[in-house]
Amino acid sequence: MTQDSPHDKPAATPAASGEAKLWGGRFSEPTDAFVERFTASVDFDWRLYREDIQGSQAHARMLAKVGVLTEAEAGEILAGLDAIRDEIAAGEFDWQVGREDVHMNIEARLIERIGDVGKKLHTGRSRNDQIATDIRLWLRAAIDDVLRLIRGYQDGLVALAEREADTVMPGFTHLQTAQPVTFGHHMLAWYEMLERDAERLRDTRRRVNILPLGAAALAGTPYPLDREYTAELLGFDSVTRNSLDAVSDRDFAIEFTAAAATLMMHLSRQAEELVLWTSAQFAFIELPDRYCTGSSIMPQKKNPDVPELVRGKTGRVYGHLMSLLTLMKSQPLAYNKDNQEDKEPLFDTVDTLLGSLRAFGDMVPNLEVRRENTLAATRKGFATATDLADYLVGRGVAFRDAHEVVGRAVRIAQERGVDLAELPLADLQAISPAVGEDVFTVLTPEGSAAARNLTGGTAPEQVRRQAAAAREHLAALARADR
Repeated sequence: MTQDSPHDKPAATPAASGEAKLWGGRFSEPTDAFVERFTASVDFDWRLYREDIQGSQAHARMLAKVGVLTEAEAGEILAGLDAIRDEIAAGEFDWQVGREDVHMNIEARLIERIGDVGKKLHTGRSRNDQIATDIRLWLRAAIDDVLRLIRGYQDGLVALAEREADTVMPGFTHLQTAQPVTFGHHMLAWYEMLERDAERLRDTRRRVNILPLGAAALAGTPYPLDREYTAELLGFDSVTRNSLDAVSDRDFAIEFTAAAATLMMHLSRQAEELVLWTSAQFAFIELPDRYCTGSSIMPQKKNPDVPELVRGKTGRVYGHLMSLLTLMKSQPLAYNKDNQEDKEPLFDTVDTLLGSLRAFGDMVPNLEVRRENTLAATRKGFATATDLADYLVGRGVAFRDAHEVVGRAVRIAQERGVDLAELPLADLQAISPAVGEDVFTVLTPEGSAAARNLTGGTAPEQVRRQAAAAREHLAALARADR
């Protein structure tokens, strides 16, 4: 599915003069012009037109199956809806504010095209279960789009991890140099974040993929609808069990937005590291020029605008989650007009996710690592201090005693302005007689990283092993989607 861009939004025009509302039988005066504009949703829910037509066509087929429509009537409706979909795709559809929403615009146009037969389409359904179905269809496809982009980004991270499996860099805690790690190991940490995001979205999709159509306004319908057949036509796993809940439930939208907020939080953390690493103070990486901008006054600048913008857009998605939670918090059963406000946060959340993932999926795998700078930075800040303590433990020194010995060694090195590996052997042996001539093998960043050769460790061998496992996992997901 290709999500419609909000920039493709068609202009909605006022309703034709004197046009009667499809629901207007009990009203004695027309809707106030301000109220008509204020309550209309067509300016944004037009994006659901494909799903609205898809759901209507399945509904028509089902009505023919159970005998509510003749096959000829269903055929006219299906052909009319096909023509309307083509009109909209070609930009030739006249969206009218007076028709309120995507549903009424399409239904009114259907009646214009095929006459009274079009009036039979709405038998056994309400806009309440219709919009609930449209959103689920749209969001199901949107989740699939997001999952594809996550998988593409993960594939790029795996390739980058393999390429930089031997590249040593400082690992940080509290943003202070802690221990040497490999750049590849760091990229696989990002991969794991995204894998949890994908799992959450796949799980959310199961709860999205339930059909509410047939719940009608709130109580079901007396027509002999075959809801399971409609679900089969639309690819839903099952149908909703309670009509009141079916038309008023937006848990699935909240759950998706919560998963999206977590995903954006992960991208924001990655963005923060990218911004730091591109700075002159770190100079660990170079981003592709096509993802950066310059300064209008400082010619030397190369600004990491894309990571910064993704970091900023994270707050936008957090806000949408809070909007949806607040929208639903006081609603009595069943459907309420409040729920019209669910679409814009949901649409923008999907747009933001797709844009952010698309940018990172190309930008990050194509960054350049400045290996000489990452190695030089690892040699600062006494990153191998823990390795020296572990070495002493291996020589029979209790860990707490080893911790104290290494602390003294660090203090001496700091006073002399050198790294631990630059202290003479005699000085190290003066601090602890347990130190042997082989101590310098553990005091190099490369040796430190290579020593952590266990499952989940940072050693190059482990990076390659985990990258291979990740590749197989991604390939299995791709095969399952075929």
